[in-house]
Amino acid sequence: QVQLVESGGGLVQPGGSLTLSCKISGTMSEVPYTVGWFRQATGSQREMVATISWIYSWTNIADSVKGRVAISRDNAKSTMYMRMDSLKPEDTAVYFCKLLFPGLKEVWGQGTQVTVSS
Repeated sequence: QVQLVESGGGLVQPGGSLTLSCKISGTMSEVPYTVGWFRQATGSQREMVATISWIYSWTNIADSVKGRVAISRDNAKSTMYMRMDSLKPEDTAVYFCKLLFPGLKEVWGQGTQVTVSS
């Protein structure tokens, strides 16, 4: 069974940076389409932040974070990363990583809290 564990969240001041990591464990019986980051602020719906193809190099970055976010993966380490710069209070949310498999099967992590505040 595939499991995802996020890390790297915490409290950061506005304008600061942080890097989130998503460690993938378990055996994948098929190759996923994408791996990505989503976030959910209190009282809001979960939204896509950034996704990256598992095999190819294309990425999809949400307009709200474009220019401030870089997503990457290291398949050999089974780990995905997202660096976030110039953080704003509105970036405060629980950040989740997700694997998307054929047939639209999804595997989610438990989330990591990011709080941007002075």
